[in-house]
Amino acid sequence: MPSPTGDLSQSSLEHNRSARPRKAWKAWIPAIVWLGVIAIESTGTFSAANTRGWLYPIFHFLTGVDPVRFVAWHNVLRKLGHFVGYFTLSVLLFRAWRASLPVPQLRLWTARWAGIAWAMSALVASLDEWHQTYIPSRTGTVHDVILDSAAALAAQMVIRAIRGRRVGS
Repeated sequence: MPSPTGDLSQSSLEHNRSARPRKAWKAWIPAIVWLGVIAIESTGTFSAANTRGWLYPIFHFLTGVDPVRFVAWHNVLRKLGHFVGYFTLSVLLFRAWRASLPVPQLRLWTARWAGIAWAMSALVASLDEWHQTYIPSRTGTVHDVILDSAAALAAQMVIRAIRGRRVGS
């Protein structure tokens, strides 16, 4: 805390240093939880055969689509789920790395945070699809890795567009 003369005391500097790891840890919690969600969605419970059973009634209620047309919509909804899931993961990882790797200047975006978040998201996508190749009711595909990685990249582009400036500029 600043003293009456405006100087920062040694104890306030030490408090700020000790608060940083706690803030960084809190920033990782949503990303870790989201990784758990992705891991659960990678199981046989979320195979195409199983999601059809509960997605159809919801989609039918909202849109009135018949079962024949839902077959095409089911694939679209599943791919949209991939996109939203990995877009979200990339945003959460960016947030976690921003808290963990502070920079001296007051910056809202750095290529370092974005690059690490994208690379981690692409790695998770690759591991997720690889894992699915071992589950009889699932199929891991390179196409899904590309879709997931593109979603993570899109997230970083949106973050860059929104936050890609210095504070005060």
